[in-house]
Amino acid sequence: MRIAVGLSGGVDSSVVAALLKEQGHEVVGTTMSIWREGRYQGGCGDACFGPHEAEDIASARELCVQLGIPYHVFDCSDAYEKTVLDYFREEYLAGRTPNPCVRCNSSMKFGLLPHLARESGLDFDAFATGHYARVVHCNSRWHLLRGVDEAKDQSYFLYRLTQEQLSGILFPLGEFRKADVRRLASRFGLAVKDKPESQDFYSGDKAELMQTPPRQGNIVDETGRVLGTHQGHWNYTIGQRRGLGVSSTRPLYVIDINACRNEVVLGTVEKLLTKRLLLTDCHWISGTPPKGKVLAKIRSTTRPAPAHFADGELVFTDGVSAAACGQSAVLYEGDEVLGGGVISSILKTST
Repeated sequence: MRIAVGLSGGVDSSVVAALLKEQGHEVVGTTMSIWREGRYQGGCGDACFGPHEAEDIASARELCVQLGIPYHVFDCSDAYEKTVLDYFREEYLAGRTPNPCVRCNSSMKFGLLPHLARESGLDFDAFATGHYARVVHCNSRWHLLRGVDEAKDQSYFLYRLTQEQLSGILFPLGEFRKADVRRLASRFGLAVKDKPESQDFYSGDKAELMQTPPRQGNIVDETGRVLGTHQGHWNYTIGQRRGLGVSSTRPLYVIDINACRNEVVLGTVEKLLTKRLLLTDCHWISGTPPKGKVLAKIRSTTRPAPAHFADGELVFTDGVSAAACGQSAVLYEGDEVLGGGVISSILKTST
């Protein structure tokens, strides 16, 4: 089988390439270059988008030399700017919290990259990555499942993949735990076996990505009383507690952002609770929206919680905290990802 592997220069995708080569497949390494030198400064941390990209490409190239497989880099920086970074800015400026990784996966990693690879003349049967998720074919359609390693499961970020995309995708690490992958990297003698993982999509200051001059506004409580000032509402997210620059006898959190007034609203943790969310821009992997009991989560790091879904309305049985408009709510049935949508409205519940 001819397989193109999306290489990031990290341990997971490197193990995928080595594993597939060991299994006897004809493997080719591919990387999308998204960093545009001179436009952003970035930081020193590990992330998908940052000035360390040249080092990551060098690591991927070294891996391919070690494995004896071809390697190709595709310049996707223009498309990444329009598809991911413009979206990131527009959402924050509108007072919402974006999901850049969701957008990048559906449009870039599993869209543009394999398309450019084929357009360049590469011929392959499947496209593989180091994501911790699983794909199975049953009852004439493709199903996306959570990864076996609950702590590493990345299915939340993949809910917008289509049947066509899933039909040509391999997730070889879906059945593995991270510790097993590290051991495989050592067995294969990979130079990246101890490389730290990416922690975010950008390695620098979020304000730099905004490309927007500071604009002073007020930090207020629920009654409108001014508690302090800020330099742009886009520097804050719902549920944020640190870095508010406001003193109080009780812990305060960002409970609302009013983009029109450039205003950040603070309140106590109870004000972050909600049970009911409205979703728009929904995508269902089977093509049919679910109705009734589901499991759902509003961020990748939480466990799916019991909820009821019908006609775009998601109601949690026990409620959730710090839901933010613009973020994704992803629905599950057991381990299967049903799909999800973007949170468009929140009804807060005080307790």
